[in-house]
Amino acid sequence: MQDSGTFQRASISTDDLPGPRRLELWREVYGRGIANVEIEPLSDVPFRAGVTFDQLPNVGLAAGWRTPAHYRMTKELAARGRDAIVVSVPRSGAASVTQFGKELLDGVGSASVIAPREAVTATMLTEGRFITLALSLPAIVRLAPHYSSAFGRPIPSSNAALRLLTQYVDVLQSDNVLTDGAVAQSVSDHLIDLTALALGTFGDYAEVARQRGATAARLTAVKADIVRALSRSDLSAELIATRHGISPRYVRKLFEQAGSSFSVFVLTERLTKAHRMLTNVRLRHLTIAQIAHDSGFGDLSYFNRSFRRQFGGSPSDVRNVARQSWPD
Repeated sequence: MQDSGTFQRASISTDDLPGPRRLELWREVYGRGIANVEIEPLSDVPFRAGVTFDQLPNVGLAAGWRTPAHYRMTKELAARGRDAIVVSVPRSGAASVTQFGKELLDGVGSASVIAPREAVTATMLTEGRFITLALSLPAIVRLAPHYSSAFGRPIPSSNAALRLLTQYVDVLQSDNVLTDGAVAQSVSDHLIDLTALALGTFGDYAEVARQRGATAARLTAVKADIVRALSRSDLSAELIATRHGISPRYVRKLFEQAGSSFSVFVLTERLTKAHRMLTNVRLRHLTIAQIAHDSGFGDLSYFNRSFRRQFGGSPSDVRNVARQSWPD
């Protein structure tokens, strides 16, 4: 595990490998070179898989998909690993994870907690997606000293911290927010905090994790949901709160703690979306009124005033400047 404020991303897929030797190369590159597992396909369907790896300080994150196969880590292979706790969550399909003779999964959205340096078998029973986190054991121990109580049983999909953890990972994967060392360190801390809460930390440890990681991850997930819903005329704190199972007051409090407000964030994101659309050559057929509507503005006059205040020019001014660089 890295312990400095760095971030690295790499992707690997069987589609990148020569056809006749895909399985052999995947076993060598991914199985033996990265994951320390032996891979055995379960069906006659051509084996395929793809994974994106994010390496952060004290956290390794893998997200990808696989066709049916066993992934077996023997005691000997496990001994090569680092002092890390592995948490794996199937996002689709059917999967099984066994360690110490016990099943560690309880369906899609649940999580297995894999003890370090011990044999384990993970099986994709159908094609499906997954996320897996490898977290530095010393970093986890600082927040969840009783972490070992999570071994040998699944974390249910109903666990609030686990749901927030998977939402946070989804945002990290889709929005490409990991750009520099400082951001990577902060994200790593949040992932460790959320994992500690999912494992069942309590007392002062839990309070630290909630204040630092859970709050930041919740705000990140809320912001991502708002951005996806910008065009909705009924976008409100009440709507977002309902979708996240929290109160409208708490939604507003999240933004206040970050030095902003719900309404300011929504307005800024809507104006930013409109600016992108106005300068996109592929959307030059849309009128300014259509762009305003698609960005969530019901009042064209209000849109024009807000746009000018934000960008120092009217929507027409911005589009006219952009047109100068568009091909005929």
